[in-house]
Amino acid sequence: MILVDTHCHLDFNTFDTDRANVLQRAVDRGLERILVPGIDLESSQRAIQLAEANEHVFAAVGVHPNEALTWREDTLDILHQLTNHPKVVAIGEIGLDYYRDRAPKDLQARIFQAQLDLATEVGLPVVIHCRQAIEDILDYLETWQLNLVAQGSGLVMRPGVLHSYSGGRDAARRATQVNFLIGVTGPVTFPNANELRQTISSLKLEDLLIETDAPFLTPQPYRGKRNEPAYVYYVAEKLAELFNLAVDSVASTTTINAGRIFNW
Repeated sequence: MILVDTHCHLDFNTFDTDRANVLQRAVDRGLERILVPGIDLESSQRAIQLAEANEHVFAAVGVHPNEALTWREDTLDILHQLTNHPKVVAIGEIGLDYYRDRAPKDLQARIFQAQLDLATEVGLPVVIHCRQAIEDILDYLETWQLNLVAQGSGLVMRPGVLHSYSGGRDAARRATQVNFLIGVTGPVTFPNANELRQTISSLKLEDLLIETDAPFLTPQPYRGKRNEPAYVYYVAEKLAELFNLAVDSVASTTTINAGRIFNW
């Protein structure tokens, strides 16, 4: 079985004492690719360092909306330079977060648009963070997709992913209509997540990616403990149940989906 984890914060210090063991457990479980997204310049650079040190790890670079106050005059130029690295496969994690209220909405919007423009320029898909901002996110992404079409960009068919999706069915369909994939994480395994499972099962498996968002959102049966890439298996297992398929089939399709988006 071949698996991928399309969103894992492996650079966070919670992994400092056993990162090599975590990676080995992921490989033993069958993971061939792990995407480590940046949340600011420092973490973006750490993600690249991890990618350089491990053949299974790839990086995304970007500034998370909750880190918008770290944005400086030269941030965009530095991100642009980082995209030259051959193991940088996406711009992310970027987006809008109206839940945490750690940065003004207008600043979040400004750096979100700047990073969408960067993605257009360098031809890389985007990894989208969205919390209590789905309508605004979709407005941005639909406009961005129209611009990609007008420019004849190759990103039209592989614009990116709405990571750790928690929105409703209609919003998910709007996203997939502009070719975004939907990232599925551990909460799909939670006993009380019936609405999320209904939303996910209303989509096509070809529209989904599986991810952990480790160290967060640990799936059953390890809920309450630190998450890690190997646990993406339990997300695949739940999708297999929802789609009435073998786990191998879910693993294969979502791995192909990830390869199509990230071209790794």
